[in-house]
Amino acid sequence: MKRKLISSGSPYEDIVGFSRAVRVGPYISIGGTAPMDTDGNTVGIGDISVQTKQCIETIKIALEKAGSSLNDVIRTRMLLTNIEDWKEAAEIRASYFKGIKPVDTIMQVTRFINPDWLIEIEVDAIVTS
Repeated sequence: MKRKLISSGSPYEDIVGFSRAVRVGPYISIGGTAPMDTDGNTVGIGDISVQTKQCIETIKIALEKAGSSLNDVIRTRMLLTNIEDWKEAAEIRASYFKGIKPVDTIMQVTRFINPDWLIEIEVDAIVTS
């Protein structure tokens, strides 16, 4: 099966050696997506809702570049630096996925490489059409 690499332009892609998303056949994996804009700047510093929305919007774009959409998502993982933020993050997630209902894992991590990041989100999708 052909392997397609999708970039979001993150400055960390070259430093770490990763792609925002990888598609192999109908399978798409999107790695830890941080709340950064297209210039690599953190958005919504101190605001979990704004950061969650930014992560999902970045994921949405990566899925579209991979020939997919949010409708194909089967799993999300929300990694939070403060588990007390789970409900606000989940409300934003639900605004995108309420009708799709992929499985989800929410967990707390100690920190991210940028201390301004409150959340990173990972997604797996399978293109079925």
